[in-house]
Amino acid sequence: MIFELFRKKNGNWRDDTLSGLTVALALVPEAIAFSLIAGVSPMVGLWSAVFLGFITASMGGRPGMISGATGAIAVVVAVLVREGNAVGDARGIPNLGMQYLFAGIMIAGVIQVLFGVLKLGRFIRLVPHPVMMGFVNGLAIVILVAQFGSFKYAPEFPGADGEWLPGHEIVLMSVLAVVTMAIIYFFPKVTKVIPSILVAIVVVTLASVFFQTRTIGDVLLDGWGQSKLEGSFPPLAWPSDIIWDGPTIRLILVTAFSAAMVGIIESLMTLQLIDDMTETRGNGNRECLAQGGANFLSGLFGGMGGCAMIGQSLINIKSGGRGRWSGIVASLALVVFIMVGGSLIVKIPVAALVGVMFMVVIGTFEWSTLRTWGRVPLHDIFVILAVTLITVFLHNLALAVFVGVILSALVFAWESAKHVRLGADETEDGVKVYHLQGVLYFGSVREFSERMVPSEDPDEVIIDFRDARVADYSSLEVLNAVTERYRAAGKRVSLRHLSPACARLIDSASPLVTVEVAEDDPSYMPVRM
Repeated sequence: MIFELFRKKNGNWRDDTLSGLTVALALVPEAIAFSLIAGVSPMVGLWSAVFLGFITASMGGRPGMISGATGAIAVVVAVLVREGNAVGDARGIPNLGMQYLFAGIMIAGVIQVLFGVLKLGRFIRLVPHPVMMGFVNGLAIVILVAQFGSFKYAPEFPGADGEWLPGHEIVLMSVLAVVTMAIIYFFPKVTKVIPSILVAIVVVTLASVFFQTRTIGDVLLDGWGQSKLEGSFPPLAWPSDIIWDGPTIRLILVTAFSAAMVGIIESLMTLQLIDDMTETRGNGNRECLAQGGANFLSGLFGGMGGCAMIGQSLINIKSGGRGRWSGIVASLALVVFIMVGGSLIVKIPVAALVGVMFMVVIGTFEWSTLRTWGRVPLHDIFVILAVTLITVFLHNLALAVFVGVILSALVFAWESAKHVRLGADETEDGVKVYHLQGVLYFGSVREFSERMVPSEDPDEVIIDFRDARVADYSSLEVLNAVTERYRAAGKRVSLRHLSPACARLIDSASPLVTVEVAEDDPSYMPVRM
């Protein structure tokens, strides 16, 4: 069973409130880290988490799912900040890259809204299970590897690699991380009234009073020269200084589309995972609408955008959060942290949050993958590995899913082509009847066509579709070609026992193809497909 660490549980106000507070604590370092990746101030990432979290929790399609600033979006939009700043430097406008960022995020939001309006969210159902397994495994590995960055100093430049902390500090952080994991695992055996993750963060934070260990405040100081976390509500940030010439339009539109697709795919995949964990069902189209609206407002108020966060969503579910209130509490608590509680948040040890994320990795990884070797078809294992490797090495979740779906589709087409059967017998009056079994489509038409040889058949041939279906234009075209070949040889071929759907398909294509439909015998009962 997927995510054996998580069990089906009905939420309540108390669980949602405590879980929301836990998630809010975990959102702070993540938002700061993703801000560094995008090359923007930590406040940009934090307010993005507020807008995304509150709007999607209130109006999204998946109660219990947490949205905020994410690494996938940060990687995509970083090019806008970089290229916009370069243009701004040439024109004497400082931080023009921020306006490029805001414009791109707003456009991405509009694209996501259109995606929801057109009800394209349903296409997530086409994602095969091997792709899903590869996705979660790759994401778990990415989350795991990302935690090792917490054992380094913040880099001087976004995207650079910082230096490792001193050895004694790494050992101390590792011990505190293990203690955090132990509390998360064992505390529920004592009581489940309070989320074990929240207890672990509080206990390790209190214990750190006796040790000099790295805190959130240290991360802020290294990365941005500030050790405080405070700020007012952001003003409107309409991108008024952008000159909309050809290169600028292409840059912003292409980046906005990429951000929109990455956000939709990651959000809908996370939605489906939580559906499986909680044995409930979310609404993908509604989630697209909420994500789009949240991203538009995020850009309008100076945010970097984002999407669903699988790590924080799993923390929420693990802590008992099931309803919309958990996400709302997380967002409101984050506002309080930013406005008045920053002095406390910056004292949380980084090691505690690393331990939390390690437990998220354990809960995210699909351990049943290790038992698939030799038990499932090799092509499914290949798809799992391909999606996992693309996710890990390219950090491109959208590309990984697209490649996985395409590979699965090609494998399905190849395997389905093998399941078309064509048997034959002759009647007393010299008519040869071919009994076709399976689906006639682009992958199987060649083998079917090669089996139909006019020189080897009598003057009249019937193809019986009682156990077969016509699926696409390729199948119509091959039926037309076979009919023409037999007609050129002075012979006649006709179809019988077509289902109503197949008959309608052939009738609609009658101006393009010419086939003859024989009269069915009285005993035939058509199957509606």
